[in-house]
Amino acid sequence: MEIDVFTGGYFQTNGYLTSHSGGRLLIDAPEGIAAWLAEKDTPPDALLLTHLHYDHVIDAASVQERFGCPIWAHSEPDADLTLETVLKEAIGWPFVLSPFAIDRILAEETEVEIAGLKITLLHVPGHSPDSLCFAPEAPEKSTPILFGGDVLFRGGIGRTDFPHGSHPQLLSGIREKVFTLPEETIVYPGHGPETTVGTEKRTNP
Repeated sequence: MEIDVFTGGYFQTNGYLTSHSGGRLLIDAPEGIAAWLAEKDTPPDALLLTHLHYDHVIDAASVQERFGCPIWAHSEPDADLTLETVLKEAIGWPFVLSPFAIDRILAEETEVEIAGLKITLLHVPGHSPDSLCFAPEAPEKSTPILFGGDVLFRGGIGRTDFPHGSHPQLLSGIREKVFTLPEETIVYPGHGPETTVGTEKRTNP
């Protein structure tokens, strides 16, 4: 599997394009990623959203419109999950996302298959109620990977001061679901550089 990273938007949000024998998957849709995909001529077969905070979905409508690919996410979008309400009330930012449709709701699923790739879903709320981590099935003798969204970063974890956030819930989910993965698992986060499960178990404060 090949993984290309795109980083864009005010909060330098990461999006990932995976290429494998069955096709291409896009993980998250930060600002500018639709144009990046068009320039590379690499249309994705689907867009998977780790959560619906606006910086991860700001280009979701553009990706859906340009490439006609389905969007999969834990929940339907609303102004609380996207943080549109918070932005308006807290800082007066009149931010409105372009509407996009969720083609498959993943709230009740733990494993899916798309474009020939099996993916284990880890629901790890705390940063956002709809936070999902995606663990694609690793070919034999290859290093396992995890697309972690804003759950776990190199040396940190996701913020929990947003509506419906919970620090204890996030810590519990990381310990029970992420830190039980093989230590060599490479974690591709929603912001910042990649890390590994083992590194974070040993060093993350």
